[in-house]
Amino acid sequence: MTFTIKANLIDIISKEIYPAEIVVSDKKITSIKRIEETLNTYILPGFIDAHVHIESSMLVPSEFARIAVKHGTVGTISDPHEIANVLGIAGVDYMIENAGKVPFHFYFGAPSCVPATQFETAGAVIDSEGIHQLLSRKEIVYLAEMMNFPGVIYNDEEVHKKLAFAKQYKKPIDGHAPGLMGEEMKTYFDAGITTDHECFGYTEALEKLKHGVKVMIREGSAAKNFDTLIPLLKDFPDQIMFCCDDKHPDNLLESHINDHVKRALKAGHDLYDVLRAASYNIVKHYNLPIGLLQIGDNADFIEINNLEDFTILKTYINGELVAENGKSFIESVEAPIVNNFSCNLKQPSDFKLKSEGEKIRFIETLDGQLITHEIQTETLVIEGFAESNIEEDILKIAVVNRYKDSPVATAFIKNFGLKNGAIASCVAHDCHNIVVVGTNDEDICKAVNAVIKTKGGISLATETEELVLELPIAGIMTNLPAEEVAELYIQLDRRAKELGSKLRAPYMSLSFMALLVIPELKLSDKGLFNGKSFEFTDVFVK
Repeated sequence: MTFTIKANLIDIISKEIYPAEIVVSDKKITSIKRIEETLNTYILPGFIDAHVHIESSMLVPSEFARIAVKHGTVGTISDPHEIANVLGIAGVDYMIENAGKVPFHFYFGAPSCVPATQFETAGAVIDSEGIHQLLSRKEIVYLAEMMNFPGVIYNDEEVHKKLAFAKQYKKPIDGHAPGLMGEEMKTYFDAGITTDHECFGYTEALEKLKHGVKVMIREGSAAKNFDTLIPLLKDFPDQIMFCCDDKHPDNLLESHINDHVKRALKAGHDLYDVLRAASYNIVKHYNLPIGLLQIGDNADFIEINNLEDFTILKTYINGELVAENGKSFIESVEAPIVNNFSCNLKQPSDFKLKSEGEKIRFIETLDGQLITHEIQTETLVIEGFAESNIEEDILKIAVVNRYKDSPVATAFIKNFGLKNGAIASCVAHDCHNIVVVGTNDEDICKAVNAVIKTKGGISLATETEELVLELPIAGIMTNLPAEEVAELYIQLDRRAKELGSKLRAPYMSLSFMALLVIPELKLSDKGLFNGKSFEFTDVFVK
């Protein structure tokens, strides 16, 4: 198929804008000719998400693509470690197979940390030989985020084998080093790791950039680092990439990387620096065949109305019009059910925590951040058991092993704000056990059992109600259309806020409270964990 487009071409290679006639033939750009015409629209390279976990949208890749193209996204660098922690390499294969059914550029990595640590229970393990197997495949383009930074720094043999295989196949290695600075930071990145999407402070990111690290500016549903880090784009334009990391379905319907672009331009940043952070820098770093609007490139580009509104009019992938004026032409495809879920219903007594001290240490959640703080306070004791202190907003949190029956891990958390009821989810990075926060054991148990009954989902429970969004695929995704998933998610999110939560995204924040590799204090199915010292700690201060 051959067709011609006339528009003002934004050439991010030569850094100029000019009216042009572009000819597309057999999925490629075969001609670009400058013309003397006054044209109203602009064309530019399509956007790429430099780091995302598709699973966090609760959508399968094909459904994620159907929505993302509306926002001008043509590709993603996707780390499938969420499903890999449930199903292992078979989960990675599931993502690749489903992604191949739609016209979209998905590029998957080999999940480097399955499980992320030895201090939690996952559904599968991918060792160094499994990483070797994955990296040998052409559809695996990089070694995904190396979360085990202590293993890198202190020369864990298995960790360094994984790094060595990536180097053997000449594939980039993604980093994950929140808060790491100084000599430990240098040791970590000198091991061959080249990126970091976990910078939550300006000074931290600046130090990493000066060391040569590529910093990804992240703005997702829970972690929001854009405002803090975007000033760095001016001085380090070749080292900045845009990513979302995690995007819940309601937010994905609203925007994707186009939001980064609009906000960066509004903040006064150079047009070409911004667009390169959304496309060129990513293509070059990962050596991708995604087109950049040059002769001979794949015809991957978008058309916008103007440089002020930056409204996406059309999205093309491999010369195919996949979206126009907010309508996606990618159709939903069949996605079979796969899962790994085996635990029995719980009783309220399973969540009891016998008091063992006058003080407890609890997790302080920070809105818009994945990091947490460790705080200590007096224990509220009723009939010998430590209980939620609703007035002080110190609520009970628990993690339930979804893969087998085992004792429930229980602790306390602040800033979820619930005055009644409980919310639960087995979208719980990275092992995807069931995490729950609530005001009393009965509602906590009810919310957990709602997830167990459906073998995956997010839920809300009070004495009089029970709501659940079922996620039957690996317990973390659904094959429902994105719009339907978003509507159900919005209902749960709204109801959680009606129960008192002040968090912008309570379920997304909840999903990171079991992620042990993000400091400072988190909870796994095996107990309370200090992410700084990388060891378990007691709930009670003794």
